[in-house]
Amino acid sequence: MSAFIEQTYTLVHQDNSADQPTLQELKTQLEKGNDESKVETMKRILTVMINGDPMPGLLMHIIRFVMPSKSKPLKKLLYLYYEQCPKLDSNGKLRQEWILVCNGIRLDLQHPNEYVRGNTLRYLCKLREAELVEPLLQPARACLQYRHSYVRKNAVFAIASIYQHLEALIPDAPELLLAFLEEEGDHTCKRNAFAALSQISHDKALQYLSSVFDGIPNAEELLQLTELEFIRKDAVTNTQNKARYLRLIFDLLEASTATVVYEAASSLTALTNNPVAVKAAAAKFIELSIKEADNNVKLIVLDKVEQLRQKNEGILEDLTMEILRVLSSPDIDVRKKALAIALEMVSSKNVEDVVLLLKKELSKTVDEQYEKNNEYRSLLIHTIHQCAIKFSEVAASVIGSLMDFIADFNNASAVDVISFVKEVVEKFPKLRPSIVERLVSTLSEVRAGKVYRGALWIVGEYSLEANDIREAWKRIRASLGEIPILATEQRLLDEVQDGQPQPNPADQINGHGKSQPTGSRKVLADGTYATETALTSQAAVKAKLEAVKAAQKPPLRSLILDGDYFLGTVLSSTLTKLVMRHSQISSDTARTNALRAEAMLIMISIIRVGQSQFVKTPIDEDSVDRIMSCVRSLAEFAEKKELGTVFLDDTRKAFRAMVQADEKKRAAKEAVEKAKTAIQVDDVVSIRQLTKKMNMDGTNEIEADLERATGGDAATEDLTSKLSRVVQLTGFSDPVYAEAYVKVHQFDIVLDVLLVNQTTDTLQNLSVEFATLGDLKVVERPTTQNLAPHDFQNVQATIKVSSTDTGVIFGNVVYDGPSSTETNVVILNDVHVDIMDYIQPAYCTETQFRTMWTEFEWENKVNINSKAKTLREFLKQLMSCTNMSCLTPEASMKGDCQFLSANLYARSVFGEDALANLSIEKEGEDGPVTGFVRIRSRSQGLALSLGSLKGLNKVGVSA
Repeated sequence: MSAFIEQTYTLVHQDNSADQPTLQELKTQLEKGNDESKVETMKRILTVMINGDPMPGLLMHIIRFVMPSKSKPLKKLLYLYYEQCPKLDSNGKLRQEWILVCNGIRLDLQHPNEYVRGNTLRYLCKLREAELVEPLLQPARACLQYRHSYVRKNAVFAIASIYQHLEALIPDAPELLLAFLEEEGDHTCKRNAFAALSQISHDKALQYLSSVFDGIPNAEELLQLTELEFIRKDAVTNTQNKARYLRLIFDLLEASTATVVYEAASSLTALTNNPVAVKAAAAKFIELSIKEADNNVKLIVLDKVEQLRQKNEGILEDLTMEILRVLSSPDIDVRKKALAIALEMVSSKNVEDVVLLLKKELSKTVDEQYEKNNEYRSLLIHTIHQCAIKFSEVAASVIGSLMDFIADFNNASAVDVISFVKEVVEKFPKLRPSIVERLVSTLSEVRAGKVYRGALWIVGEYSLEANDIREAWKRIRASLGEIPILATEQRLLDEVQDGQPQPNPADQINGHGKSQPTGSRKVLADGTYATETALTSQAAVKAKLEAVKAAQKPPLRSLILDGDYFLGTVLSSTLTKLVMRHSQISSDTARTNALRAEAMLIMISIIRVGQSQFVKTPIDEDSVDRIMSCVRSLAEFAEKKELGTVFLDDTRKAFRAMVQADEKKRAAKEAVEKAKTAIQVDDVVSIRQLTKKMNMDGTNEIEADLERATGGDAATEDLTSKLSRVVQLTGFSDPVYAEAYVKVHQFDIVLDVLLVNQTTDTLQNLSVEFATLGDLKVVERPTTQNLAPHDFQNVQATIKVSSTDTGVIFGNVVYDGPSSTETNVVILNDVHVDIMDYIQPAYCTETQFRTMWTEFEWENKVNINSKAKTLREFLKQLMSCTNMSCLTPEASMKGDCQFLSANLYARSVFGEDALANLSIEKEGEDGPVTGFVRIRSRSQGLALSLGSLKGLNKVGVSA
């Protein structure tokens, strides 16, 4: 089998190499081609070299036919080739051809064209061989005095680079750059010179900075940025200068350029935690987020404000209204970020002003058309909701404004409002009468079924007086229309068809409770009359159905006729509560009996509508059972008092427990946030004059920031964690043993590959080639190596990840055999990308979850058959192996039951949402947990990947 794989690879390699020119073809093209063709040839050569073939045999031809050219694009490619070309032979000595190269470089450093000189100086920064650098020192130093600034600004970096790596060759480099700074007039050159000087000599850079300190606020932008970077580092080592630096940074906060202001504010917060300084820096960040047009800049700056808020609890409260000025941005992500920050900064001092501004913004969503208007309105309502729950003094002032949006047809904002009203009416008893009265008056305007269900629940639960019950009943009856519904609709439609009034449906009810069929007279083709029975004619039923939809109906009636039987069950429960409460608080027995009879008639009418041919969607069994239970409860509650307890007390207790559970969860979250910034009474007091600014683990904060910014990780990783990420790529009997340590960063994967030569021969031109499947891309390939007998080598490959879809990394090890034409291949095992490294638990509101659930098209339904002892235990296992959080409140899942349903949510680092709905049951105490979990996402890959995780098999989930 392995022979077949190697043979297949050889054929593929030969096919691929058909497009790759041979060494002789490249030499011919370099000899006979013009400058344009040589440019293309050099590009092809560089491509081959980057892929692992050094092509050392081309160096002499390039020296002869490319180096003398005056073409600037060709000259640039020439120096790129010099970077890749090996400079030493197998004995570690400089190759003889590089003497000619060095002479060419020296001539280019003296070239009259400033571009050629500058490009050569940039290449000089990358030379590390003293034998090559020494002859180039004199022309490089002379470039510091060249007339053109492009040459000078590259010369300072070349001098600094030589000093850093080969200090003995140019020991006077710091003095040279300091003298250059004092004489130079070009801003870019001064900026480069100061940056170079700060790298090679901190003391000389500090000496220059002290000489120009007073003029820094008036300096050019680039130079100010470089000086700010140096100041931030110097303040850590020389704390005696910090006070002087802080005064300068305060001056730079008023600079005219946004970049300087941003860096000054960042430096200010890095140097001090003084409340005045923190507030000044935050104010500048907020000002930048308002003025800058780029949305990415706004989000970055707002992130800085959020970090300051977390580290300095309570200091930024005065800037809450300033944060809300960012709402003028048209981008919804910027607004969302600003509202989230403002919500965390709200206090009892500013909550009234914040709510007033949010109410104005809410009114604008009605009069003006924003981008994603409905989503923005939902955000505002959610923010106002949170403010009102945190600070009860503003609840009364916002409830009226928010209830204006209940009438929004099929709008998520109306659902948010009704959820908010339910919570407020439970938490603030004093507001109940006014809220119920306002809610009852708007029942005729509601058009969305979800909103109507919430409104009916509130009316049934909190109509506590006889007058309230009578008014609520009157409004519900007006929104329902004439009853019985089915017979009334038939009569009205017959009137539409015949143009004649029909008898009242109540008169057509016979002793058996069945309506008589109505008919209409039709003229036949022969001129005679015939009667068409309405209840038996399918065509008539369809015609009536269309006429019903075309007619104008009250909202509650229209929703029930459209098939919203869940609303019918809520209506039945509401009517039952109103009747039972009326019997408790009123002595008018006749009135109670009349309400009971009317309620039972409405309930039976809903069932008959659902069971008739009049509607397209028949009523479901669950709705019939729920409605019939309400009918039986009304018939028996006089004898069975416990029915009143179930309907009037237990439902209220269940909702109260849910509200209290949400409050506890919110309080626990706030406690966790405060604990992050809390300082214990026995903590060590840090005296800044005596210590450097260190992190909690004893590392330098600035260095740690720099390491994280460059992709490193300041934290020390556990050895067992590393071992769990080692993947064996080849077998122990292969000539090359390879294993990879897979390290996952936020947006990329680094493969640290260990190669071991298990043979007694030197493996020439050994390279590791990786390829990918899915949204992965190899951005950094391992370099070619020569591996001695029984030697080992570490190489690295970087792979960019662009989404959480399933990805596979595969490849092979290629090395030359004893013959120059022989190539050996070792196939590597596949590396599967674990999407759990990119999935993080997240939270969203119920409305947001339902909206996304409706919008997302891709669904993966997987079956469950688990041996878990309890349903709750299985839920915890599922959350653990999928990194998803449970959105269903804890109070909703309390108690022992054979069924469990929960909503789960997670979010990837790329901003992708993953939703899941779990529905399970347990058959007996020792039976298995069965059911299914439905996973939805915007992309197919994420839904499939979550459903096929290895961890799911362990908990009993099978795709």
